[in-house]
Amino acid sequence: MKNQVIVIHGGDSFDNYRDYLKFLRSWKINFDDYIQNRAGWKKNLAKKLGKDFQVILPNMPNSFNAKYSEWKIWFDKFVPYFKSGVIMVGHSMGGIFLAKYLSENKLSKKVKAVFLIAAPYDDKDSEYSLVDFILPKSLKKLEQQAGKIFIYQSKEDPVVPFADFGKYQKSLKNSIGRVFLGRGHFNQEDFPELIRDIKGLYK
Repeated sequence: MKNQVIVIHGGDSFDNYRDYLKFLRSWKINFDDYIQNRAGWKKNLAKKLGKDFQVILPNMPNSFNAKYSEWKIWFDKFVPYFKSGVIMVGHSMGGIFLAKYLSENKLSKKVKAVFLIAAPYDDKDSEYSLVDFILPKSLKKLEQQAGKIFIYQSKEDPVVPFADFGKYQKSLKNSIGRVFLGRGHFNQEDFPELIRDIKGLYK
C-alpha cells in the first residue's frame, strides 16, 4: 500500500471585496512562469518521493481570496479517502488551514505527520488578518492527532514574518523546527529537505 501525502497549497484572503480588487490590479505576474509552465515543488513531489508514495493535490476554492469556511467544506470531501498514516503538507495559507482544521476537527484516521511550511500564525495579537483563518487559542488537538509536526521557515520570507515560526514552536512544544536561509517563501522547483524528512518517517 502506498504512503499517502496530502498537499494543501497557499492563497490570499481579504477583509473586503475592494481590497481584493486592489490586489488583483497591483499584482505583477511573471510571464516567464506561464511560458515555461514551471511545475514547482508541489507538482514535482510525487516524482521525487517515488513509487512508494501517493501524492494528492486538492485545488482549494478561490485561492486568490480564500475563505476558511469554503476550504473546510472542500477538504471535508477528501477526508473519507484518507488512509491511516496519512501525511499532511501545508504551504503558506495551506499551513494555517491544516493547523486550524486539525485543531478544531477530530479525524478518524491516524495522521503520521504534519508539515507546516512558511505558515502564517494569525491570532488576536497578529499585525495582519487572514479573516476566518484565525487560529484557536489552543492547538492541542493538532498535537494529539499528528504523530510528528514539522515547521519550516526561511528567515527572509517576504510574505510570512519569521516571528510566526516562533509562535508555532511555542504553541506546538514537541514540533521539529527547520530554519532556512535564502529560501524566501519556498517558491522553488525542488524541495530536497522535505523529501528527506518525509522519507525519514519510515526509517
